Amino acid sequence: MRGVRAVLIVVFGLLLIVGAGDAYGAADTTVIKKGAQRYTIEISSLKQVGGASSQLFLRTLEKDLVYSGWFTVVPQGGALKAAGTCQDSAGMLKVQCALQGVTAGRTYFRRTYTGASNRARTLAHELADAIVLAVTGKPGIASTRIVMIGKRSGGKDLYICDADGQNMMQITKDRAVCLSPDWGPDGASLVYTSFRGGYPDVYYVDLSSGRWKRIAGYPGLNTGAEISPNGREMVLTLSKDGNPDLYVINLSNRRLTRLTKTPHAAEASPSWSPKGDKVTFVSDRSGAPQVYVVNKNGGNQKRITFRGTENVSPDWGPDDRIVCSSRRAGRYQLSIVDLVARKESQITSEYVDHESPSWAPDGRHIVYARAEGYQTEVYVLDTMSGPPLRSLRLTTLQGDWYAPAWSPK
Repeated sequence: MRGVRAVLIVVFGLLLIVGAGDAYGAADTTVIKKGAQRYTIEISSLKQVGGASSQLFLRTLEKDLVYSGWFTVVPQGGALKAAGTCQDSAGMLKVQCALQGVTAGRTYFRRTYTGASNRARTLAHELADAIVLAVTGKPGIASTRIVMIGKRSGGKDLYICDADGQNMMQITKDRAVCLSPDWGPDGASLVYTSFRGGYPDVYYVDLSSGRWKRIAGYPGLNTGAEISPNGREMVLTLSKDGNPDLYVINLSNRRLTRLTKTPHAAEASPSWSPKGDKVTFVSDRSGAPQVYVVNKNGGNQKRITFRGTENVSPDWGPDDRIVCSSRRAGRYQLSIVDLVARKESQITSEYVDHESPSWAPDGRHIVYARAEGYQTEVYVLDTMSGPPLRSLRLTTLQGDWYAPAWSPK
């Protein structure tokens, strides 16, 4: 037996509760960001030639553009126009598209996409992301994916779906308690904690081959793993020295660097900064779970949340903002900490629990678990759509769905 019962009680309180706060000591307020600019775009000039796959392509493209939040699709007269052909023939799909700025009098790009007809959705995602990037300079999210934990028929396993909730696939068959799934920086691998071997260890899954391996099995608790942006290191919570603290593992030589040492507190839920030089995490060293930031070498630790009774589940976004779950008036709300502007904004207010938020790579959308009553589902929130902010439910299959994480690409 690895003596983990006591640390599980402490750290699971941080992992399975979700919490909240007030950055830099201001009074509790709700601040909703104004809606972002939307561009009108016409895609009816992409002429359909052939059968069902070309129809699916065009339907998917329209949905992707609307879902991005940046576009309103109009039948004609848009400021932007996607013109060309979408031809489905002999089991192959060929799309030729020119993206034109009608108002600006410019051509953004001319591209050809080809693939098997059964890849219509994938090709549409690629074109949608190219349009978003060309017009806004921001990465698109149509080709990204979301991993989550699904509890169905009594078992808990990892599932992956497209960014719009389609193509839900079961990835693991552990049928054991699992926690904290997260993506590798390549977007083709996962790390997560599982009790598949009887103990809370961290496993790595290669999605292309389906192979998995245990990559952290120290005595005690191994959880909350996240691989660094450069793919060389992994941060996680370990209790091998008797207390749940943060460590960084060099994935090449297995060298450990201890980031925290708090004998009477627990640390959990680490998340790397975009540059990989810092880590945000949760600690109850103040008496309640709050969000902190620490340098990669363990120096310069500082608390960044103060509002609410608890703040948990931080995720560091691509534009250096940190989202977390903040307990306000008895419910967990989503809150964003802007480290540059030194301010915090509560972005949800519905009287339900908003848990385990994760940024999309566009720095605009957030996926999270919404717990209401005895049911938990996964939703996506567009932080620039409001007010009120637009939220979309992703999960439709029976079961409970939680701990979502958005892929980096």
